[in-house]
Amino acid sequence: MDIHILLPLLSIIVAIALGAASPGPSFVLVARTAIAAGRPAGLAAAFGMGIGGAVFAGLALLGLIALLAQVGWLYLGLKVAGGLYLCWLAARLWRGAKQPLAVAADGATDGATGRGILRAFSVGLLTQLSNPKTAVVYAGIFAALLPAAPPPWLAILLPPAVFLVECGWYALVAIAFSAGRPRALYLNAKHWIDRAAGGVMALLGIRLVIEGVRG
Repeated sequence: MDIHILLPLLSIIVAIALGAASPGPSFVLVARTAIAAGRPAGLAAAFGMGIGGAVFAGLALLGLIALLAQVGWLYLGLKVAGGLYLCWLAARLWRGAKQPLAVAADGATDGATGRGILRAFSVGLLTQLSNPKTAVVYAGIFAALLPAAPPPWLAILLPPAVFLVECGWYALVAIAFSAGRPRALYLNAKHWIDRAAGGVMALLGIRLVIEGVRG
């Protein structure tokens, strides 16, 4: 297989991984679930996040391919839109870096039961699907990094790849925050971690905007 065909897929995975690792509402939800309801519920929420990400990726990809076949300027417009959103997200992360993480510190709930796990999964899925800006980000990343005529296998692999990235990251968050010491370490270093994540998102957003404007 030609390495030049694999590079877009690898680049997209890295870009989405950076976005998933940026603390935000989804991060707070999974962390809170893991702390308050335990590791099984946290992992269920992570699975819901992954499913929601794959759904948005599939919708963005199908719509993008269909529209780009007829509207050439949309390719550049999505770059600018995606880049501007990433810059806005970076600004939010930077401004909120000093704010304490709002997670529950009370005792465990029924998160280890079947009902608790199903509820955690549902909340994770709905939280991901309730944010349509995720689809805009995916569309911007796809527009920036996919070739103009991607092979069918690449389009088929993208939603499962997004699922693995999203679910894998939030599973790590659930595992980490269901333990005591990692949670304390993040809370102590939250200011610097959030600022670093904001800087990475800003750089990626600026790059997309510049590429879109230059055409």
